[in-house]
Amino acid sequence: MTERNVPDRPLRGIVLVLVAALLFACMDGVNKSLVGTYSTAQILWIRYLFLLLFALAVARRRGLRTVISSARVGLQVGRSLLLILEKAAFVLAWSYLTLADTHAIAAISPLIVTLFAGLLLRERIGLSRTLAVAAGFVGVMLIIRPGMGVMSYEALIPLAAAALFAAYQLMTRAASRGDEADTSLLYVALVGTVVLTAIGPFSWYEPTPADWALLLLVAVLGAGAHFCLIAALNYAPASTLQPFGYSLFLWATVVGFIGFGNLPDLWTMTGGAVIILSGLYAIRSEHRGAVIDGGAKPLRNDSH
Repeated sequence: MTERNVPDRPLRGIVLVLVAALLFACMDGVNKSLVGTYSTAQILWIRYLFLLLFALAVARRRGLRTVISSARVGLQVGRSLLLILEKAAFVLAWSYLTLADTHAIAAISPLIVTLFAGLLLRERIGLSRTLAVAAGFVGVMLIIRPGMGVMSYEALIPLAAAALFAAYQLMTRAASRGDEADTSLLYVALVGTVVLTAIGPFSWYEPTPADWALLLLVAVLGAGAHFCLIAALNYAPASTLQPFGYSLFLWATVVGFIGFGNLPDLWTMTGGAVIILSGLYAIRSEHRGAVIDGGAKPLRNDSH
């Protein structure tokens, strides 16, 4: 199978990740304002319908038949199904947690990618990266604090979402070796729309005109963010992109404060800092390992 030879453009990839993180934080803020009234399935169904229209418009550049002709159909469908589950978990989490708390826990995702790469792909992760993963989970424990009378089992929802998203990242990177960004986007939109069309109508609650505007805003923000992330996968390696992906926690804190007056407590800030520092250490170790092994390209990143 012939793989595409796409030159790295680190600055373009960084800009795309920063823009995507801001769009995702804004989208999550709007989602949080809707989850008390509308079901997760309904919110995602409307979002995916718009995403499909967006993906079809993007596909016109190369032609629909060309774009839908994936070199790795099974992989594309699999990653698209995982993304539905991940998104559902995130939307559900907004019913119980603040934006900052949710994203502090979800920041563990890059470390889970490191762990999965060792366990599933049989990559050598080494002692330093193993310690980074362990430290990241300590950070999660600082946030949810089991055994201290403050643990909320709802905090396990974003943790599960982080694991699902880690698997999605690995599959997206593999798919990007054979398919263009618009192909990956089209499969995400098409598979998600088909699955949610079978679920969404059964939990329908008629939105008010104002809520229709918010639901469409969620769709626009999500479509733009995902296209930025999928495109970023083609321009920069993980060692460059992942540190900037952590800006989502910062944006979520700002949006949560502006929109809902929520600020994370000291435990959440400490745990989030431990997770982020662990992730940066793991990225540094990965980059050094790639140089030692002869400059092999590390896995590229996606987020949310």
